[in-house]
Amino acid sequence: MTTKRDKGSAISRVLEIIELVSNAEAPLSPADIAHALDIPKPSIHRLLAQLKQDGFLQMNLRGLWEPGDRLYQLSMGVWHADRFKTSRQAILQRLAGAVQETCGISIPNGLEMVYYDRVQANWPLQIYLPEGSHTPIWCTASGKLYLASLPKAKRQTVLEALPIKAMTRNTLTDLDALNAELDRIAKTGIGTDDEEFIDGMVACALPIKDGRGKLVACLYSHAPKLRLSLPGLMAFEPQLRQAAEDLSRLDDTEI
Repeated sequence: MTTKRDKGSAISRVLEIIELVSNAEAPLSPADIAHALDIPKPSIHRLLAQLKQDGFLQMNLRGLWEPGDRLYQLSMGVWHADRFKTSRQAILQRLAGAVQETCGISIPNGLEMVYYDRVQANWPLQIYLPEGSHTPIWCTASGKLYLASLPKAKRQTVLEALPIKAMTRNTLTDLDALNAELDRIAKTGIGTDDEEFIDGMVACALPIKDGRGKLVACLYSHAPKLRLSLPGLMAFEPQLRQAAEDLSRLDDTEI
């Protein structure tokens, strides 16, 4: 957390609150924020109320603070900036050329994953998931990887809130079985989807991390099972890991 410092301007305080809440592993109480930033409690409540009104932060049902929709849109704007998108596309193009299947990046957004960057393989048979697609987190390679990265208590809270339903015959809908799968993914560091989201599609995903080692996005690749089995796709794990590391360094140095 941010160390205590001399009182600054109102703008500095607002930015420090946004930074603290954005980087926190879990939602924060007003007291947590006031203590971390050495801001008087009356001022914290006033600033939080303003940030909530403006849509940058939101308060959950427990009265704790977390990023709001406007802050999420702001972060997406940075990620979509041409300066950064060009570098990511170069890495994705190189990876797609090696795997010969569609590769892309997805980001957690509440109880979904959002696809926002992709390079499509040059095959007549394609599985069409365009940029901007929203996919469930309980049955996709990226979503399961994100769930596996959460502390177990938070993971359980999220799982109990999910509207888990069978998307295919392979979807894991039993919480015990899904938790066991997430434990396995947490150990291997690679998420998999063996026709769990879409019949006939296999996928795998690796984490893109920030400078503190926290998952901020997922690098994925998916393919029609008619063309490539899950073990066949997993054979490209070294190339996928290298691309994920390259993207992590890019996130750490440029964004």
